[in-house]
Amino acid sequence: MIPALSYHISMTFTSQLVVSLKGFSKLLVPELHEGIRRLRMRLFLLYVLIVSVISVSWAQGTNGLSAPQDKQDGWSISSLESARLSASKLQSMESAIRSDQFKKITSVLIARQGKLVYEKYFDGSDAAFRNTRSATKTVAGMLIGIAIDKGMIAGVNAPVMQFFADKKPVQNPDPRKEKITVEDFLTMSSLLECDDNNQFSAGNEERMYLTEDYLKFVLDLPIKGFPAWETKPKDSPYGRSFSYCTAGVAALGGVLERATKSTVPDFAMKTLFAPLKIQKAEWQITPSGLAMTGGGLGLQSRDLLKLGQLYVNGGTWNNERVVSERWVKASVQPHAKVDDDYEYGYLWWLTAVKSGDKKFAAYMMQGNGGNKVAVFPELNMVVVITTTNYNVRGAHDLTNRLLSEYILAAVV
Repeated sequence: MIPALSYHISMTFTSQLVVSLKGFSKLLVPELHEGIRRLRMRLFLLYVLIVSVISVSWAQGTNGLSAPQDKQDGWSISSLESARLSASKLQSMESAIRSDQFKKITSVLIARQGKLVYEKYFDGSDAAFRNTRSATKTVAGMLIGIAIDKGMIAGVNAPVMQFFADKKPVQNPDPRKEKITVEDFLTMSSLLECDDNNQFSAGNEERMYLTEDYLKFVLDLPIKGFPAWETKPKDSPYGRSFSYCTAGVAALGGVLERATKSTVPDFAMKTLFAPLKIQKAEWQITPSGLAMTGGGLGLQSRDLLKLGQLYVNGGTWNNERVVSERWVKASVQPHAKVDDDYEYGYLWWLTAVKSGDKKFAAYMMQGNGGNKVAVFPELNMVVVITTTNYNVRGAHDLTNRLLSEYILAAVV
């Protein structure tokens, strides 16, 4: 309607002016007549430009934000208005990101009520495979759940050591190692001395990257001790002592390969990615040939958003069951306490994000640089924020601010 109106106004004005100039030009000498002819042509080109600008602006919506494209990738597309999200607040967010207030944000996507409603790439690439670092640890948890659903793994209480007879004997033998379970690695609470936040830890991930066989590295770790100032598992909430350990999640890749008799990439594509119409994933492969399930999996931003939406949907995607509802519920329940702000599920971070005078419960996939797939179940909303703020101090605080001050504040 607006482009048509602009066309009518512009055409009427231009036509009247051209007619007037044409009549007047007959009274002038040929040189002036030629000058007026050129002026008429310039006015016509100006008219075309005005109509084009108005048409493009209208196509983008009155709020100036482009609607996501329908790429036939399984996403239904809807508007910010129908999702009850403020366009002006998201425009303010874009301005803040472009002014470098949040450093290197590369993409922000929002789905609400099961539909993609906002999609912006600040590095200009909608097809890039995002290395969200440890955010994709959660994919390992999804695959473990699928393997359990299919009866390939007995359950979360399955002892890890039973899958690795070929790695024995192990260093630092201890009968307690035989009791370490799949759930211990899913919840970052095994008794192995493994702490990525402690540079002196025997299991620190940087030490693992110097070795060839990540599985042997994990299984050879000693049992950790608990000095007087640390809370023992039996005295901790949920009976578990949290210690962030990438090596344990890397070991889950070995569990998957042995349990499914398939490579992790093949099993993931067949059981998780293909049902979600995720056509490609860029796995990092360890020196021994095992796919790295401890992070670094490259996925496009839209596909990361699908993983969050899958859990909002209780394990279904477009009415197809991918993960059991039982596994989804278990995954986003607290199993270990991290600190005053976070609890931990099965490789999901559990928290609440404050915006204004409200708090919204959330579970998140999180990785170095502040990378996030944030799920807000009560809002039926999923947010993807990708960055390259790797090892930047306070990177998660930056993306938490982005969530709090702009994205959640946009909910109307």
